[in-house]
Amino acid sequence: MIKIGILGDIGAGKSFVAKQFRSPVIDADKEVRQIYKYDKSCYKKIKKKLPLFIKSKIIKKNELGNAIKTNKKNLKKISNIVHPIVRKRMNLFFKKNRHKQMVILDIPLLVENKLFDKKFFLIFVQSKINEINKRLKKRPFYNKNIINNLRKLQKPLTYKKKISNYVIKNDFKLLSLRKEIKKIKREILNERSSS
Repeated sequence: MIKIGILGDIGAGKSFVAKQFRSPVIDADKEVRQIYKYDKSCYKKIKKKLPLFIKSKIIKKNELGNAIKTNKKNLKKISNIVHPIVRKRMNLFFKKNRHKQMVILDIPLLVENKLFDKKFFLIFVQSKINEINKRLKKRPFYNKNIINNLRKLQKPLTYKKKISNYVIKNDFKLLSLRKEIKKIKREILNERSSS
């Protein structure tokens, strides 16, 4: 099984790019939403760590946002609880898809949490900052401070680009993006079959 990690800035279109590979995708953001909604153990742990902020029966992003706005250290507390659960789900995803030719990892902190190894192919999604900002502002619960705090958790984009095997310039145009992904996919399959 070929494992491909998608890297890039928040709002660069990593999830959009991941879907274009037409292979199984683990989307960490989607997994986290599911965890917040259904994982009672996670809820109890976060409520215990942040009792002043968690008021509802499920974890809500705006409550977490308020906790992070109040104290940046709360982001670390949340991450320490949620990331091990995501890691466990990722391993289940690998097991479930072990017979697939290729799987895609859309995990924002893939590099930071050392969730990849030398066998992975890393693809950096590069987008213009004005396009990214335009897209981010359209998101529900957009908060510039929280976005900046999340960016501080991440390794520099220059580093992520440097360690990547490929760079995709995302102009948010489907045809050009699909063409570029098709070419990269072919190169990866050829490289893997020749080794």
